[in-house]
Formats: sequence, C-alpha cells, structure tokens
Amino acid sequence: MRTKFSILIFFLVSLPIYLLGQLSPFIHIDQFGYSIMAEKVAVLSNPKTGYNAALSYTPGATLQVVDAFSQAVVFEASPSVWASGAEHALSGDEGWWFDFSALQTAGTYYISDATNNEKSGLFNINENPYDNILKAATKMFYYNRCNTEKVQPYAAANWIDGTNFLNPLQDANCRFYLEPNNVSKEKELAGGWFDAGDYNKYVNYLPNTIGPLLSAYEDNPSIFSDDWNIPESGNGISDLLDEVKYELDWVYKMSNTDGSVHIKLGSISFSQNASSPPSLNTDPRYYGHTCTSASLSTALIFAHAAKVFFGIGESAYAQSLQDRAIACFDYARTFIDNGNLEIECDDATINASDSDKTVDEQMDLAVSASVYLFELTNDPVYNAFFLQYYASTEPISSAYWSPYKLELYDALFLYTTLNGANSAASNDILNKAQIALNNNSSDFFQFADDELYRSKAPNWMYHWGSNSPISNLANLCLLFKKYNINPSANAGLQRKADEHVHYFHGVNPQGLVYLTNMYEYGGDRCVDEMYHTWFADGSPFDNAKTSEFGPAPGYLVGGPNSSYTPEPGIILDPPMNQPEMKSYKDFNDNFPNNSWQISEPAIYYQAAYIRMLANQVNSTVVNSIPDLVASSNCVTLYPNPSSGYFEIKGLLANYNIQILDSLGVEYANYTVEGSHLVIDINALPTGLFFVHVENLNNSEICIQQIVKE
Repeated sequence: MRTKFSILIFFLVSLPIYLLGQLSPFIHIDQFGYSIMAEKVAVLSNPKTGYNAALSYTPGATLQVVDAFSQAVVFEASPSVWASGAEHALSGDEGWWFDFSALQTAGTYYISDATNNEKSGLFNINENPYDNILKAATKMFYYNRCNTEKVQPYAAANWIDGTNFLNPLQDANCRFYLEPNNVSKEKELAGGWFDAGDYNKYVNYLPNTIGPLLSAYEDNPSIFSDDWNIPESGNGISDLLDEVKYELDWVYKMSNTDGSVHIKLGSISFSQNASSPPSLNTDPRYYGHTCTSASLSTALIFAHAAKVFFGIGESAYAQSLQDRAIACFDYARTFIDNGNLEIECDDATINASDSDKTVDEQMDLAVSASVYLFELTNDPVYNAFFLQYYASTEPISSAYWSPYKLELYDALFLYTTLNGANSAASNDILNKAQIALNNNSSDFFQFADDELYRSKAPNWMYHWGSNSPISNLANLCLLFKKYNINPSANAGLQRKADEHVHYFHGVNPQGLVYLTNMYEYGGDRCVDEMYHTWFADGSPFDNAKTSEFGPAPGYLVGGPNSSYTPEPGIILDPPMNQPEMKSYKDFNDNFPNNSWQISEPAIYYQAAYIRMLANQVNSTVVNSIPDLVASSNCVTLYPNPSSGYFEIKGLLANYNIQILDSLGVEYANYTVEGSHLVIDINALPTGLFFVHVENLNNSEICIQQIVKE
C-alpha cells in the first residue's frame, strides 16, 4: 500500500514526483526537466472553454524560478502574453509564456507566482534529464511480453505475475480459428508482445513498432546499453535489441517457409481471456489466415532488423531474418505481379481489431522492404522493383510527407544513400522532401508561434491514438534534419521536436504526463488509469493513486480524441464536447463508456514516443555514483541536518528505503530505482530520524541518521 507520507523522488537524470501542497493547474512545465542549454518555456493558462472553464488565472507581473533546496530565487522575469490575449481554439485557453531559458545552472527548481500563491511542481535542469524516462518507457515492452512470467528483479514488486497463455490450446499449441478441432493445424506460437490493451498479437501493426525501435537504435546506439534490467541484460547485446528480438522470434513462428504469414493470434470472444492479471486466463487462443499484408509486413521488419543485427555482429541470426524476409517478399511479389493483393483476410472473428491493409498500404510496405533487401543483397531485382513503384507512393506522387508513414520515409531516404541507387530517383526523393519542407503543410516542419502549448498539430490530428502522430511529427522533423534536406532549417526542425517532447511531459492543457504512473520518475501529474486488460477498471492495478498497485509505469496512452464516441445514450463530458486538446479523460471504463478510444496504450504509440525521446538523451553523461553497499558510508545524505529536504545518492535499483524515528516508527517505506532520491521532510517534527536501506537482491542493510531541524 502507498504511504501517506509525501515524498519527492529524483533520479540523477530526471526529477520530481509527489509534492506537498497543491500544484498549480495553471503552470505547465516539462515535469521531468530540461537539459542545461535547452529552450525552457513554461506555459501559463487561463481556461475559458472546456471542462475547467470555471477556473480563472492571471499571472503576476513577475514570476520566479526558485531553488528547491536553498529557496533562493535564481531567476525572475515577466511572462509574455500569448497572441494578444486571444483564446487558443484547440485548447479553449488564454495564455502566457514564461521564458527561463537563461537559467543554465544544474539544479532542482520550481516556478513561483508569489502574487497568486501558485507554484509548479519541481523540475530538474541537468545534462541528461530523460535517460531514466526512456528506460521506463522501454520497460513497457517487457511488461507487455506474452508467455513470460514477470519476476523480480526485472519487474517491480507491484507487477510480478506468473506465466500466461501457456495453458492447453493457448499459444504453445494454438489452432486455426476456422478448424478448432483439427490437431494437424496446431502450431507453437508462443512469444511476442501484447499488442495494446488486449492480450492479442498482430503482425500487421509491427512495421510501425519494430521500425521506430530499430531506427531509434540506429540513430543513437550508444544510449541503448545492455544493463536495462531485463532477463537478457548482460548478454552483450543492447537490451533494446533483445526486446525487439523477443518480438521478431514470435513473428518468425507466425511465418511459413514459403513466405506466407498468419495475420494475428488471439481470442474469439471479448468475454474470453479478459482477466487480470494475465496469468489467470485459460481460454483457448487461435491464429488467423495468412495474408499478403502480413508477408509484406514481415519482409520489411525482418529486412530492417537483419541490417541492424548484421551491424552488431549477430550474423547467423541476421541471415535467418534476411532469408525469411526474401521468402516473404517473393511470396507477396507474385500477388503484386498478378494484381491480386489480399485485402480481406481478417474477418475480426479473432477479436478485436480488423488488421487488414489496403493495396496502397501494402505497396508502401513492398517499396520499403525492397530498399532494405537491396542494401542487404545488392541484388538488382530489388532495385528494379523499387524504381518501378516508388514514384506511386504518396510522398513522391504528391510531395505530401505526413507523420503517418515514417517507415516508408526511412526507406526512401535510405535509398538515396545506397551504392547502386538510381541518381534520378534519389534526386526525386530529396527534391520532393524539400518541397514538403518549404511548403510546411499544416506547420509540420517548424515551430509555430500561434500554438499556445508550443507543439502544433492540426485540429484533425486529435483523433483516436493522437499521441502517435504527435510523436511522429517530432520524428518527421528529426528525419528531415538527419538527411540534411535543408541545412538552414535544421535548428528549427530540432526546436519543434524538442517542444513535442515537452508536450508529452506536461506542457499540454491537462498539465499531464501522458505516461502512466511516472511519479517515482519525477512526474507530479501523470496518467493514473489506462484501458488495458491487465490494469483494468476495478482491479488492484486500476489507479496509480487509489488502487493497491496501480498500473505499471511508462505506458503511453492514446491521447486526446475529439472523435470519441461512447455507446448510444452515453454522455461523458469530458471527453465529449471539448476543444480538441481537452478531449481527454483519465479513465479506463469498459463498455459502454469505451475508454479505449482515449486511454488505451499500444506498442506502436510507444515505439513512436521512444524514437522521439531517444533523440533527447545525452550519451556522453555517465553515471559514476557508486553502489550503496559499496560506498564506505552506506549512503550519502545531504544536507544533514535539514529543515525541508534531504538527498540520498547511490545506485538505488531494487532497494527498499524506510524513514524511521528514534523509536522505530515508520514514516515512509518505498521501493525505488535510480541513483538520486530527494525526500521532503517538511511535515516531520524536529528530531533524529533513521534512513534504513535494504538491498532487495541480497538483503544487505545499512542505516544512516538524519536530523530534522
């Protein structure tokens, strides 16, 4: 159970969490912090339209940035009114910007409006504020592993669970859904990730999951180390790639030697396999038809993955992926040549999503796969295929580059760098990208002053799963910067990407971190509920603040959805009848309220966010703090004595920390990961207290004294 004692947990590279007192609903900051040289702008809001319109705020003439420990004012300035006081249509808010970019000293701070007695949560400024956030978001894939027990130390204590979906007629001996009694069609299909809020597994959603994860690694390999606390840690391969391999191995099982691939695996009724936690589910599971779309999806992800695994010396594994990618491409190529790609393979008998792809979507996959296969094999067959079809893709035929086809764009730009690439085609690709960049349709490619919350997305993008394209707007900008489409635009492209990161971390009308339960990582207002069968409404995992366990940290939810539609006769306001950016509710109700349209996570949303965030992590910052047990003083406490806060430094992975008084009465008890813990003791009486630290891996204990003045 959660302690009543208020704490603030700060990791060396990402700060705040629970704050004593009321957080201002009007001051919107990146709750995890800012890098030292970053542009730092808080958005101040005065709600006019929407669920919070009854609130009112006008900031004081001067705001201050205050050091959380010394309480010294380190910066002050006047906020600037946004758009001459106009109401921002997408949020229904008036606003101001408070720019404190000039503050470039590492530390822990909050923003204070003394005139109105409003304060932000704590935030950190340092050289690497997002490292642990990236790790927490990536751990989502471990928690979403199917057919794997969740055990310590890889899973935190609140989210341990036994094996799942390995009962009779489940994933290890799965049967074809149209012939459930046909033993000859039984297949071993264990592995892979739960796709989203259900426990099913889909092949066709993986190009925009595996692709972004591989691209994140390719762009920033040094940040994805081999010590992220998953079962494969320490095997000499990046833990991100180990996690990707877990999914690839399942897809390999879903594919056949002839290159055909089954489209999905799951349950055939919403009432089946709907228990929390996953280990409780025993109903049969089934696999679906093969489909050309699944073959092309597999060809693309296997070819891209083969490139990456060859690059790290895993040649045998990479070769197996390449061989199967070729088989899958050749299988689908026959259908392409005959003009009969399959578009109705998924009849949705296996619930829930219809995962079919249109002909155009399949051709995007084929064009993309041909690039990676050409790079891998240098076979002119793939170059010829690319040249035959690339010009029909949307970014070339219309010069429209949107945040919905990043995997295609990765392949198109990659083609321009390959030996043997056709120069005319390469120039065509780069020219069409430059046209899109110069036209800047819908403000995709530059920071826009007319966006109060500084991360502009068009109103039509606030649909089901809006957090995915909003992440990919940043990724699109970073991709154009990577390939230097217009060098003079690179700074602006980076600026827009930076602001989208802040949007996800609290600079939005809700003032909400759109990741679940990130309090121990520095969030002060986070998503408390999501639509996920494991973390279901009414379960012990329901709510981060009020349930026994709450949801696991780091899941990105779908986000605001102005098209949200519950069942007929249901009116929920919010998320209904709101400005686009406020079309959100922190809930996980099932039918008929259908919260999945807003709060459901998905592995593809997650991958887009991880790719975006990876660009922000500083690979040159190394954590050199010794382990607690190895430290001669057990832990370092500072300041001691203290009247308000004290810090604990050390590697706190899988440690239990208690605050006890001189009689042994417990004031706080919590398990943390990280390297830097900040505790708020303002509420404690003066006197002597003890910090009791236990290493849960080996039961070693050390104790230090702290004096509250």
